[in-house]
Amino acid sequence: MTSLLKDAMAHHIWASERLIDACEALTPEQLRTPVPGTYGPIIATLAHMVGSDGWYLTFFRDWTNPIGEDEGVTLAELRSAITANGAAWMEVLAEGLDADADMVEHGDGWDFHAPLGIRINQVIHHGTYHRSQVCTALTSLGVEPPEIDLWAYGEATGRTRPA
Repeated sequence: MTSLLKDAMAHHIWASERLIDACEALTPEQLRTPVPGTYGPIIATLAHMVGSDGWYLTFFRDWTNPIGEDEGVTLAELRSAITANGAAWMEVLAEGLDADADMVEHGDGWDFHAPLGIRINQVIHHGTYHRSQVCTALTSLGVEPPEIDLWAYGEATGRTRPA
């Protein structure tokens, strides 16, 4: 049986990879241009998105997150990291996790409880949110963003078909 989250997570990784690939055509100045109403420059938004994705993995397994929120990171490094994250996420989902199991995050003098289902869905939501911001930034630069919605994913992977 396939995890109901498998398509959602696979789309998350596919869309992130496709968006990073589309950004390869940008100049260094375009990658670093701040865009009002978004997280910040495209490269900073992508670094945050990919870095957070790797950080979320540390809750589920021993994982070394190679990407920090550093604007000095390259698109190739981001692409490599999100691809590696994707493989790890598929392994996590294959473990048959209990969506209601409590996962505790420990901080400096605090604990935060959230069920595994909420934490995994946050990964997907976070990626969607920031990919949307990058698409807005691309549009503001006069660049047509790639098709990265779920229908485009379904078509690209053969998961959807015409009637």
